[in-house]
Amino acid sequence: MNTPIKFTTAEEAVKVIKSGDHVHLSSVASAPQCLIKAMCARGEAGELKNVHVHHLHTEGPAPYADPKFEGVFQLDSLFVGANVRKVTQSGYADYIPIFLSETQKLYRSGAVPCNVAMIQVCPPDKHGYVSLGTSVDATLAAIECADHVIAVVNKYVPRAFGQAMIPLSKIDLFVQDDQPLVEAKFSEPSDVEKAIGAHCAELIEDGATLQMGIGAIPNAVLAQLGNHKNLGIHTEMFADGVLPLVRKGVINGEAKKTDPGKMVSTFLMGSQEVYNFIDDNPGVLMMDVGYTNDPYVISQNDRFVAINSAIQVDLTGQVCADSIGTKFCRRAERRSSPCLRSPPRAYRRSLRCSILEPASLRPATISTGW
Repeated sequence: MNTPIKFTTAEEAVKVIKSGDHVHLSSVASAPQCLIKAMCARGEAGELKNVHVHHLHTEGPAPYADPKFEGVFQLDSLFVGANVRKVTQSGYADYIPIFLSETQKLYRSGAVPCNVAMIQVCPPDKHGYVSLGTSVDATLAAIECADHVIAVVNKYVPRAFGQAMIPLSKIDLFVQDDQPLVEAKFSEPSDVEKAIGAHCAELIEDGATLQMGIGAIPNAVLAQLGNHKNLGIHTEMFADGVLPLVRKGVINGEAKKTDPGKMVSTFLMGSQEVYNFIDDNPGVLMMDVGYTNDPYVISQNDRFVAINSAIQVDLTGQVCADSIGTKFCRRAERRSSPCLRSPPRAYRRSLRCSILEPASLRPATISTGW
């Protein structure tokens, strides 16, 4: 199928947005900056009022959150990233606390309407399919539920497999904008972080399936796993730290019970090398967040290990990963983690979660003991 695409301009495409609409933006490196800019231009021109903007973590500017747009755009984010943290804390934007696995339910249940979904995709293949590339998460649900879907076709978006692949028929308006994706740079681990990584690596068995959060410390743990065998990946995100282990054959997914031999994720955050790695790579499945972070799916894998950073851990083992007092730093724990919410007894398995407290850089390990 080689149906030609009829492109329009970003300025023309965003005219489908009406006052009072709810707009979803694709996440992380896939935030469609040309559409965001065009939408904000309409806001500055006085053409829009009370437009609700929803997204998970996004890289790059977030001009719709500027206090000057009060009454024009209302940001109700599902993740408090660095680009919206200040305005959220000052009261010009809101944060919806929710488990990452359930963000897609907001759209599919109708709890949050989606009038317009603004996304980025790769150029179509000969079968008439495009890929969401680095961002599936709740974006797939938004596409399913939106009244209008606007897609930026960008040659720099990797052609990722899994549920990232969608037919052209799901898209209403196409805009072409070949801008390189924003890259995330992580600092090199310090000596203390390397020590934490080595400690946590000792807790990971051969054949384990891993989930990693964002930051330098999860990468420090990965750097210590070079002598492990048959590790698998089932996570909401991964970054550059997994690539050396894949090349060495340490990560091969052979011991996984679900999606054996495949790396499973719902979004990516890393360098161009990571984006190149998933491009046309059948060994990586980019899946809906309702799948990647489903506790039942997670529990099917024995020796599952979750590696996440936390802000505070108290003496009873409670973990805080989103705020210090009334100050929001990011969204809540990025997984319906077994150490935070017990899966049903019928499918409890051997699970472990390593919690890393970056403020003091002291590791605290919680083992469920199930």
